[in-house]
Amino acid sequence: MVSGSGLCARQVVVDARHHMLGRLASIVAKELLNGQRVVVVRCDEICLSGGLVRQKMKYLRFLRKRMNTKPSHGPIHFRAPAKILWRTIRGMIPHKTKRGAAALARLKAYEGVPPPYDKMKRMVIPDALKYELEAKRKERALVAYERRKQLTKLRLKAEKAAGDKLGSQLDILAPLSY
Repeated sequence: MVSGSGLCARQVVVDARHHMLGRLASIVAKELLNGQRVVVVRCDEICLSGGLVRQKMKYLRFLRKRMNTKPSHGPIHFRAPAKILWRTIRGMIPHKTKRGAAALARLKAYEGVPPPYDKMKRMVIPDALKYELEAKRKERALVAYERRKQLTKLRLKAEKAAGDKLGSQLDILAPLSY
């Protein structure tokens, strides 16, 4: 699936499991524009970055966008994961030109693995895997943990200093869970 190498398989089957939506879509879009036929299977296991609530709110905002006078003419809101991937890729391709329409015709996307492709070799795209983001997440988590640890140490120090000053008043506050 390497563009420009002159070695193109007739069609490439990509297993979308544990791939990030945008990263996968951008790489597949480029391959489609270069003339490669791409079949994406297991679209139901594509990952989206961010939390679940954030993704839900984002999708609900998208659902609100519609044509006022005749909603059937307006943006069509696909719910199926394969169609969501298809639409994401369409946004990365000049689909209103002949070249873009031909590129989009070279794409097939499925939930699960349908019969002709279950016996074919499935590829992964290493740059689009969720695992690639893990190192960055661990770095940020370590920084947050160190900061939290430092703040806890400062709070305990402040409580000790306040305890020395307050003295007998702490006995009054203790039953009130302070």
